[in-house]
Formats: sequence, C-alpha cells, structure tokens
Amino acid sequence: MQISANKAVSIDYTLTNNQGEVIDTSSGREPLAYLQGHGNIIPGLESALEGKTSGDNVKVTVAPADGYGERDDALTQAVPRQMFENADEIQIGMQFQTMSEHGPHVVTVIGMDADNVTVDANHPLAGEILNFDVTIVEVRDASQEELDHGHVHGPDGHHH
Repeated sequence: MQISANKAVSIDYTLTNNQGEVIDTSSGREPLAYLQGHGNIIPGLESALEGKTSGDNVKVTVAPADGYGERDDALTQAVPRQMFENADEIQIGMQFQTMSEHGPHVVTVIGMDADNVTVDANHPLAGEILNFDVTIVEVRDASQEELDHGHVHGPDGHHH
C-alpha cells in the first residue's frame, strides 16, 4: 500500500544535522506513527514519503522552510528575573512552557544577567537543515476514529 492522504504510517528514522550529529532517532524505541496529510510531521518529510510503500528506505534533506522554519530574532526577549518563581535555579538551556496569543509555547533560556533572563521562543531546530534516513515499517488505512482525531492511535486503541 502506498503512502497517501489519510493513511496511518509507521516509520523508523534517524535525524542528523549537517555535521552528522544524531539529533533524534527511533532506534531502540517503537516506530514513529503518524497520519499522512494531517500535519503530524514536518512538511518536507511528509511530502518526501508520499507514494512510498512498506520496506522503502528514504534519505531526504529538509530545508528550514519545510522543517521548523527559519530562526526569527524577534522571538528572543529579555524577561525580568522576578517573573520567574525560582529565578536562582534557572540555568542556560532550561526550557519553560509559556502561554501566548497562539496558545502554549516552549521557550529556551539562552542567557542571563543580574536583572533579566533571555529566552528564545524559536523551535530548537529552527534554521537547521535536517537529514532524515527513514525506513517505512507499515502503511495501512486509518480508522475512522484516527481520522476524526487527526492522529494515529496505539495498537490497543486511543492513547495520548
């Protein structure tokens, strides 16, 4: 069966950056399951998998525009230290969930001084060229419940 809109797809993958460093992998875990055409994975990878079948191996390079977007310096801002409950425990690299006009958003601490904590709301992989090595494990028709919910459910039914 070919990957097309509304198919439930399971993939094994390894994601590397242009320096060859592994950013993420399904190795040692269950395959990643997603619903084709529902925005469950980044657009560049989803379009590269369109039309492929179980057992196919796909190597694809995804530009930032088709991945997590370009970095936007406007998404970096200094926040007064007193806005943080445990300001003394904050370290560079920590991540916090915040609320914005578009809903919950994760920010990463990228700097600090005596008065402010500088946070970056860009996705950690924004601006990165992403290299995927994917093996398609399974392609099947999605259930009506999966289509209604817009994502694949586990083998024992609905899990979030």
